[in-house]
Amino acid sequence: MEQERPNVMSFAGLDPSGGAGLLADIKTFEQHIVNGMGVCTAITVQTPEQFISVEWLPVTHILAQAKPLLCNNRLQYCKIGIMPDIQSLLELVRQIKQLCPGIRIIVDPVLKASAGFSFHSSIHQQAWKELLSEIYLLTPNYDEALLLSGLTDGEAAARQLSAGCAVLLKGGHHKSKPGYDILYTGDVIHTLAPVLKEVFPKHGSGCVLSAAITAGLAKGLSLPEACANGKAYTEKLLASHSSLTGYHHI
Repeated sequence: MEQERPNVMSFAGLDPSGGAGLLADIKTFEQHIVNGMGVCTAITVQTPEQFISVEWLPVTHILAQAKPLLCNNRLQYCKIGIMPDIQSLLELVRQIKQLCPGIRIIVDPVLKASAGFSFHSSIHQQAWKELLSEIYLLTPNYDEALLLSGLTDGEAAARQLSAGCAVLLKGGHHKSKPGYDILYTGDVIHTLAPVLKEVFPKHGSGCVLSAAITAGLAKGLSLPEACANGKAYTEKLLASHSSLTGYHHI
């Protein structure tokens, strides 16, 4: 019997290597049996090892891609990856919510590529605070949480950010508890411990995690369940191969 898949959408950069950004998100959506749609926010020149350059698309061009899909498909969740600055991100979020009322937005705040390229030359914390009230979930790593909050402790930073929306603090850069992700939802804290012991660094793992969470939410999982599911999926990617390129599989 034919079964309709839930729709999800990714706004992300085009990584020709397929390890990160839009292509990685679509691979993740397909593995989670959701109908993935993709909108390009930037065209990059990169390999898994090296980030060479980026060409940003204006918000008007991004919205031109998204509008027909948002207006003609039922979407409850989408995720956003790299954007040139917080002002463009905030504008995009507000336009998405106008076009698709009720949609819940997951933001992966990609401030720096895994190869070291910085996307944002400066952090406007007040604008980020405005953004948090507009979105459902933020998925910063430890270093990103510090930059967005201005604090010097990652967990305190995540707690501060969670005053605006749910925050999943990724533990890949956590010095004392590597691999432990922490979900902050209001006054409730969920600690997600790593399961697989032998994993390897991967280009685009943050993109994959946020895409897997988005897919899980679209399939009806609660936020803690979707985060746990996304973490398990990402760990399999990290363990799949010793190179910077991971293999997707459930």
